[in-house]
Amino acid sequence: MQVIILSGGSGKRLWPLSNEVRSKQFIKILKNEKTGEYESMVQRIYRQLKTVNPKSSITIATSKNQVSSIKNQLGDKVSICVEPCRMDTFPAIALSAYYLKDIKHINKKEPIIVCPVDPYVDETYFSIFNELADIIKNKKSNIALMGMVPTYPSAKYGYIIPTSKDIISKVKRFEEKPTEEIAEQYIKQGALWNGGVFSFDLQYIENIIKAQTGYFTYQGLFTNYDKLKKISFDYAVLEKESNINVIKYSNQWKDIGTWNTLTEVMNGNTFGNVILDESCKNTHAINTLNIPVLCMGTENLIITASNDGILVSERHSSSFIKKHVESFDNQIMYAEKSWGSFTVLDVQKNSMTIKIKLNAGNKLKYHSHEFRNESWNFISGSGKVIINDLAYDIQTGEVIKLPSRIYHTVIAETDLTIIEVQTGLIDVNDKKLKEITL
Repeated sequence: MQVIILSGGSGKRLWPLSNEVRSKQFIKILKNEKTGEYESMVQRIYRQLKTVNPKSSITIATSKNQVSSIKNQLGDKVSICVEPCRMDTFPAIALSAYYLKDIKHINKKEPIIVCPVDPYVDETYFSIFNELADIIKNKKSNIALMGMVPTYPSAKYGYIIPTSKDIISKVKRFEEKPTEEIAEQYIKQGALWNGGVFSFDLQYIENIIKAQTGYFTYQGLFTNYDKLKKISFDYAVLEKESNINVIKYSNQWKDIGTWNTLTEVMNGNTFGNVILDESCKNTHAINTLNIPVLCMGTENLIITASNDGILVSERHSSSFIKKHVESFDNQIMYAEKSWGSFTVLDVQKNSMTIKIKLNAGNKLKYHSHEFRNESWNFISGSGKVIINDLAYDIQTGEVIKLPSRIYHTVIAETDLTIIEVQTGLIDVNDKKLKEITL
């Protein structure tokens, strides 16, 4: 079984913990029930999938600025299909299908399951994947879906209208996000929430991709990706297909794409260095800073503090955060990378101070800067610095000055923490890469 996890997302709905690089699926705020450790959405769904279906082959479909975060959290060996630019779900699924065809060379009759990265579910959710795959293997329909049994008449979700109320049913039609009154009528007819889980085989989806895009290979689709029409998989495929089966799923399922829904699955009302006094009611406070947050007499609030900003919102209003965050044009203050993480400590007109955490066995790219100088203050750990092809051992407490146009990198022998001070013209594009020659 091939599984494609759609992990795009712009990082706006869970600001200030999320940003363009650290989207919502990378925030480690969900508690692993078995280990007690905190994990992110992508770590949780990947772990659950591998637990239930250890032989499944997983590919993460994501944007290029999130590749480092995925490798940081899932390791270097994870299969990743990278979108050249952010598009809708049909182009993302099309590119991923061609990635499976031309890069992984899978059998065209092998079932493919597509699922989103952000549902909060138990492991029974993933056992349904085997049933979806069996429907496709046995040619019972061209597409198989998972439909969630609604718990209330929601106006936030699309609805699948089945032909019967059986566990497995043919699909009569789809309905886009209705009013709550209409949703209630759909539910009485046995309607299910469309949770974005699809199954088909490669041969089927390949024929549709060829017909709708005109491209026959992964490379052709990748090269012309920005020319594709932005359209959802629902509109491009589902609503045009008459032979679809849906499997009813009635266990735990929650879309945790907003603060309001994420706090419903948090382990407790606080995260980080937070104190809620006894007069607080229905308040959740999340703090990732090294300073305390004290809440007194608050009611129905969500409070979040991070390096990127501070959110104080009435619970219901937090669902409408995106339009405000889109107006921000701030420096990204924290991001996880494949080699570790960085935190911006201070930004001035002609200087920037950054804390770099470099994991043992990793290194930064060998590079130089044309318009800025840097200095590295090693505050913990040990490793090697390469400057103009010469290697030097470094230890905690040492300071290395790096003038402009000097090629440099650092290799971590143990976990390294570095305070980097940049001075001069600060420009993210001012970086010239070079292969190390030792």
